[in-house]
Amino acid sequence: MIHKKQGSTSDKKVKPFIGLLLFCISIVLMIVTGPLGLIYGFFHSLFTRGFKGIGEFLLKIAISVDQLGNVIMQHLLNLLWVKKGGYKFGNRDETISSALGKNKQNNTLTGFGKVIDNILDIIDANHSLNSIDYYVEPKD
Repeated sequence: MIHKKQGSTSDKKVKPFIGLLLFCISIVLMIVTGPLGLIYGFFHSLFTRGFKGIGEFLLKIAISVDQLGNVIMQHLLNLLWVKKGGYKFGNRDETISSALGKNKQNNTLTGFGKVIDNILDIIDANHSLNSIDYYVEPKD
């Protein structure tokens, strides 16, 4: 997870074309290099740390995918899971579970958000509360 220093400035504004271009490049790079990196990382983890290493490698990937989901689905999650005035999804440095936990803590989850949180609690007790990242810099 990326941790920013407390006094750092917010992300600079980007022209829409630059954002689109960088998005396209990132997708192409992921398609071309992602499978190779995944296979290499899997075997590297296996041979250097055993099955524990594979588990740690896959957890890092899961957290990164979760952070991506927090950005991609922010508008939908804010609509369906958060009451007005609640903590917003969408911070690129935060997982969905962390934002869900902050809303649970603040009692700002909608009924649907509570259902999702309860399902996660069945899988992993107090998942969203334990996932809260207190060191995430708020987005603008």
